[in-house]
Amino acid sequence: MGRWRPPREKGSKYITPEGARKLTEELQYLWKVERPRVTARIAEAAAQGDRSENAEYIYGKKRLREIDSKIQFLTKRLDGITVANSIPDDQDKVYFGAFVTLEDEEGKEVEYRIVGPDEFNVVDGKLSMDSPLGKAMLGKRVENEIKVSTPKGVKVYYISKIRYL
Repeated sequence: MGRWRPPREKGSKYITPEGARKLTEELQYLWKVERPRVTARIAEAAAQGDRSENAEYIYGKKRLREIDSKIQFLTKRLDGITVANSIPDDQDKVYFGAFVTLEDEEGKEVEYRIVGPDEFNVVDGKLSMDSPLGKAMLGKRVENEIKVSTPKGVKVYYISKIRYL
């Protein structure tokens, strides 16, 4: 039995200005701070002699590969995304970047912002536009009903408010 997995579906290529800034800051930190620090540690460990049993050297090289992989991913991702910072003409409809207040069948309200897959964080109220709930909300208006399949069954929500920054 192998470890092969089918490739993941590519995420949407949109990001908010705040999300793009965070990805850029992470890339700069890895490139300017973390990578030079790990490289210096590896050089110190290599100077100690035998590298085959030198844990600092072995784990340092592993960490350097992880950093380089993340730098490559962030660079490629930042080159291929579109920063969406404009407000749509029709603000009564849910588009990328919208703050949407949902009401469930019990009357509980929750607000989500529709963001790209690189910046979603449900705890902070940021919902990916590629998630089932995010996809269901796109293009809807206030008072529209949304049905989403969950492990506990179908949940029904009503859009009670839409706003943009």
